[in-house]
This record gives sequence, C-alpha cells and structure tokens, in this order.
Amino acid sequence: MTRTNGGVTAPKGFKASGIHAGIKAAPILDLALLVSDVEGPIAGVFTNNRIPAAPVILDRLHLKKPYGQAMIINSGNANACTGAQGLLDAEEMAILVAKRLDIPPTSVFVGSTGVIGPRLSMPAIRNGIPLLMQRLRKSGHRDAARAIMTTDTTMKEIAVHTRIGKHLVSIGGMAKGSGMIHPDMATMLAYITTDAAIHPTVLQALLREAVDSSFNTISVDGETSTNDTVLCLANGMAGNPMLQAQTGNAKIFQLALNHVCQTLAMKICQDGEGATKIVEILVRGAKKDHDAKQIAKTLATSPLVKTALFGEDPNWGRFMVAIGRSGPAIQPKHIEIAFENVTMVKNGQEVTPSKERQVQRVMKKKSYTISIKVGKGKGSSKVWTTDFSYDYVKINASYRS
Repeated sequence: MTRTNGGVTAPKGFKASGIHAGIKAAPILDLALLVSDVEGPIAGVFTNNRIPAAPVILDRLHLKKPYGQAMIINSGNANACTGAQGLLDAEEMAILVAKRLDIPPTSVFVGSTGVIGPRLSMPAIRNGIPLLMQRLRKSGHRDAARAIMTTDTTMKEIAVHTRIGKHLVSIGGMAKGSGMIHPDMATMLAYITTDAAIHPTVLQALLREAVDSSFNTISVDGETSTNDTVLCLANGMAGNPMLQAQTGNAKIFQLALNHVCQTLAMKICQDGEGATKIVEILVRGAKKDHDAKQIAKTLATSPLVKTALFGEDPNWGRFMVAIGRSGPAIQPKHIEIAFENVTMVKNGQEVTPSKERQVQRVMKKKSYTISIKVGKGKGSSKVWTTDFSYDYVKINASYRS
C-alpha cells in the first residue's frame, strides 16, 4: 500500500467540485459534488443520535438499494430538526443532481453540516448546482474537501494505492470534523471512493469494521451529532476480480480501507476545536472489551480529565473518579495508571509523589499515551481524545456569530 495524491478523485472514474453557493454569508466554499462515471455499490454508516438530520434519513432510504453514483454535500446548515420540509429539501437536492446526470434520484446521496434548526437555503442550492456540474473535474478534490468544512482549520483528505492480484486498486477519502466529536460516529462527515470491484454486502461489512477501528475511537467533546455520516462508493473500474468476503484479497482491501479511515479520523482529532494535545487512552485488563470501551470513553469525555490534560496537571485522582463512575465493576486495588512509561498509580494508590514531575514532563508533549490497567481480564479498548482549552469555549460560544 502506498500513499498517492488526489483525495476522493484518486480512484479511476471519479470527479469532484466545490463552490461558494451562498449558504454561508462569507464568500467561502459551501457546496460540494462528487460523481462517478458509472454506478456502483455504496455502503454507509450513520449517527446513532435518535434525532437524525434529514440527509441521514434520506441516505438510509437510498441505501436500501445499495448502489450510487453521486454525492452532494453542503456546509453552513445541518438541515436537522427541520421537520417534513427538511426532508423535502434533501430529496430536492438529490433530484436536482439526478436530473443533471440523467440517473435515478436514489443513486444520489446527500450530506449537510452546520447549524441545527434553520431551513436550508434552497435558492442557493438550486442556483449552485449548474456551476457545480460545470466545474466537475479530476482535480476538483481539494475544492470539494474545502466546501464541506465548518469550524475545521485544515482540509482533511487522503488517497492510497494497493495491489489486488495484478490490479492496482485505489481508495480516496475526504472528511470534515473538529467539534461535536465522539465515538459512535464522531459533527463529522466522511466520503470514501474506490475503483475496486466489490459486492455491496461485502463493502458494507468492511466499511463497518473500518469505522469501528477509526471514527468510533476518537472523542473531542463527547457529543454525537445529528448528521454523522460515512459513505463509501465503489465503481469497479480498477478491473479486479469481484472481492468476496473472508478472502485474502478482501483482507488486503480491508487494510487499505482501515488506513484511509484511521488517517481521516486522526486528522479530525488533531483538528479538535481549540485542542492543544491529542492523547491515546489505552484500557486493558477489563472482563470484556465492552467494559474496557466504556471506561475509555468515560475518561475521554470527562471535562475534569480533559482540562487536566490541557493544564498539564498530573492530577491522577480525576482519572480514578472517571474510572469509578464508568459503570463496570472494578476492584480499586487492581488499577494501574501510566503516562507513557512512567507508572504513577499501582494497586490503586500513588507510587510516589516524586513521579509527578516525570508525568508532568510527559504531559507537556503534544501527543502521548495513557495506559490504564483495571484488572486481570482480557478486555481492552483504546480511544483518542483531546484536551479542553480556553479556545474550545470561545469557538463554541460564538459558533453562530
């Protein structure tokens, strides 16, 4: 597997564009389009929030026929909590693109991100789609990746090549996300393309596994959005033999897909709103993986833990409090906490106060690992989280202004 350029248009047969349609007040890109030359299998993973946005509802319906050819995404407005009219607006977005491409509306998938509540500016969408179509090109991946950004400070994209037999297969991706990020889909959107030939049920299974090991392992602020979406569209133009489940070729593709998703997930975490640090929390020794995950997620979302990370304060009592309230049954005497290779807590108690200075040196790093052992079980889990800084409050206090 090798890295390459091109983002979502790196695979054969994909074009993209991004424009300023006028959804956002400032003259910045806010509408993106991604199109394949041919229809192909599509897979999707969506938010677990019980109040899904209109595009999520529509995409789930379209996914019942798991084939697609185009994706249209706007930023600046989430089209969430907009009632029946919001769903009609999302449907119209699909219909407008479908008419231009002469394909069924069910082959068009819709994404939205931005402020929750206001109605989407459909005049801006209607006027923007002809220009989007006109600007579709192989080099349009950067404009598309910029057009889906909200509070992001950096564009997030990646592309890789891998060999499946004698065929070179490519996978490309773009994502947006900076705040409202938490496992179970992190507000994030991710769009992945590939020219691999693959059955839709196999693609869905591989995407689910890739999401679980990437987007579902990051947390910025413990919030799961109404709009979280990951879609993967395959057009088969690489010409490889059809990928089947539980085969060597499928495993090769899985590794490449995992890498794309994990890279995009880490870019989201690194761009966490106001974040100054990214920290891996590794929990082991739990009775079950589920228990370990519950403990890791509690630590990753604890405001007291996250502010300690920002303040570079080795206040290990905050970690003990979070572990204790996480839910699974735990014996305090089994708990060990280490910052990189410095063990600060053993048998549920501080090793020695002198360790604080060593831990503080670790906590000054921009990135490090906190390892926590909670027992003698085989359950383990890891989550990447960020700190809470002053800027996080500033960014979110004035998000709509």
